[in-house]
Amino acid sequence: MNRRNFIAGSTASLIITPMLGFKGFARTGPTKPAWLLDWVRINDQQLANYKPLKVTDPANRFVGGYMNDSEMPNPHTTSGFLMKASMLFATPESTHYGSKELVQEIEAAARALLTMQHDDGTIDLLDTNFHSTPDTAFVLENIVPTYKFLKPFKGTESATEAIKTFLTKAGNALSVGGIHTPNHRWVVSAALTKLNELFPDPRYINRIHQWLAEHIDLDPDGQFNEKSTNTYSPIVDRSLIIMARGLNKPELFEPVRRNLMMTLYYVHPNGEVVTEASNRQDKGTIGNMSRYYYCYRYMALRDNNGEMAAMCRLIEQTCPKEQLAGYLDYFLEDPMLWKDLPASKPLPTSYAKAFPYSGLVRIRRGNWDSTLLSNNATWLTFHKGNAVLQGMRVAASFFGKGQFQTEKIEQEGNSWILRKSLEGPYYQPHAADKIAADGDWNKMPREGRQQSEVQKLDTTVRVTETTNGLDIDISLTGTDHVPVALELIFRPGGTLSGVVKYPKKDNAYLLSGESASYTVGPDTIQFGPGKAEHKGVQLRGALPAMDAPTVYLTGYTPFTHRIHLS
Repeated sequence: MNRRNFIAGSTASLIITPMLGFKGFARTGPTKPAWLLDWVRINDQQLANYKPLKVTDPANRFVGGYMNDSEMPNPHTTSGFLMKASMLFATPESTHYGSKELVQEIEAAARALLTMQHDDGTIDLLDTNFHSTPDTAFVLENIVPTYKFLKPFKGTESATEAIKTFLTKAGNALSVGGIHTPNHRWVVSAALTKLNELFPDPRYINRIHQWLAEHIDLDPDGQFNEKSTNTYSPIVDRSLIIMARGLNKPELFEPVRRNLMMTLYYVHPNGEVVTEASNRQDKGTIGNMSRYYYCYRYMALRDNNGEMAAMCRLIEQTCPKEQLAGYLDYFLEDPMLWKDLPASKPLPTSYAKAFPYSGLVRIRRGNWDSTLLSNNATWLTFHKGNAVLQGMRVAASFFGKGQFQTEKIEQEGNSWILRKSLEGPYYQPHAADKIAADGDWNKMPREGRQQSEVQKLDTTVRVTETTNGLDIDISLTGTDHVPVALELIFRPGGTLSGVVKYPKKDNAYLLSGESASYTVGPDTIQFGPGKAEHKGVQLRGALPAMDAPTVYLTGYTPFTHRIHLS
């Protein structure tokens, strides 16, 4: 869905020759900075990756379009080619500038895109959504720039007419079509804003106002409803910037500002972003901050904000240039973004900060940080550079429901407390007047039976900062002699020491000694002491093991143990 993911594949070159006698963007104007010219070179190289994805069979109804990696012609890949090709065609510093052969490729792709569009103006996301208004809006992030890049040039009339037809039909769909998720409202509204700049239409503005009447879904923490830090939050920020500018609604910059300032506290020391609190498909994924770069740079320049400028510089240091170059079209359209950033102000690197509406606590002290999570079986992470404890979990074989997670995180002094209480009852016979005559068990539900021999399990986790890390005190009490397994789940790619391989399970280790470590390059997490009273590492009712190096501590209730991370 996100066209800012880069196409990988063949590096074969498209055949190009300069196109003579056309009228287009002049070579004069503001001087492009060196980093922007570098982005142009990167996009020049990436364009060839589309060649093996092109539909060349003249009998195929989508000839001239582009396929995904499953060899399905689709509008998302096709629109990605159209944007990149037209952008480079219109950029004087590109090796593809003014290529007549490239115009032919663009025309063929534009015709194929029209074939992929339904009569109602929508397109399909073949993975899941059909006749999809939201996906039509996402595709317009490519197609509006395509039209704007091509329009000034002679010799592109056929392509621009096809693109205009696509955009007009898409506008009809976006003016009436529905959505699935909160961010879709703002993606649709941003697309309508861009369409209205090209082809003013009161229907577009009216629809935008209908969506805006629902208010921006920003909580008091500064987070959007989906909490999707690796995918949808930067998309929403980008959409709101487009709307604020195109609709002359500066008040829409405020939710962007608040979200970006909050996100400063969601960054690991190595530049990755915290994703564990997301309620979308990016939950728990590994992601950097590249998707936020445009938003931070735009707002840093607009607000003269030194912290946002510092975040831009951190993103430049920690994210591949190839990812940042995926937003070249935004930067070519707006020379304001070429200005030097304001002076940096220090980013937050030492804090303990709760985000109750997102259900997490962030602790960072220089080169290490930790995230505590509610409503999540993986309730703690610990990063030290590139050495990552990506999850801590604890479970007991308690009536098949002993996987621990807390509903809230409470602060007590300098500690953070996570709690959960469970009961495991048995049930007495039904009262005589409630017994089903036919003996049907389902007609005699548990709710109508008296409970007896009720077993209890109380779990408390206390997380306390130390001078160089965290102490995690774990207590499971109530019913005695219940097997317990604590998991320390590390990101693959490092080296464990001080642990014993568990022979019956891949990626499983036991810790019984005083200390152990996990090392990635120069970064090491120290942890311990251990506890290994049994070898039940996959308890009934616990979540399946993750496909990652996992160290287990085991015991029985009453289970009380302190483990130190540093």
